[in-house]
Amino acid sequence: MSSPVIALYRPRPGQMDALHQLVQKHYGVLQSEGLVTDRQPYVLRSQDGTLLEIFEWKSEAAVEAAHHNPAVQALWEAFATACEFTSLGALPEAGAPFPHFEYVAG
Repeated sequence: MSSPVIALYRPRPGQMDALHQLVQKHYGVLQSEGLVTDRQPYVLRSQDGTLLEIFEWKSEAAVEAAHHNPAVQALWEAFATACEFTSLGALPEAGAPFPHFEYVAG
């Protein structure tokens, strides 16, 4: 069974361009490693600049495999330099019953 996820990336100061490039690369790396479904990801931007990447892992086993995959780990290290990982509750939109976001890619 697939496992959809919403990953949230709040850019560090001056890192929005780098973060955007990493997000564009992310799905391709996960796909080349056989970890995600063919469903294309959605990328949205919050009012505070946080990027939301919505994609679908192939399975819970794929999630676990990603944590031991050198290509994925290298990419995630680059993410950690460019952003802070945050939660849905930390977004300005979190209190809205029907939050709206800016569409970035999908």
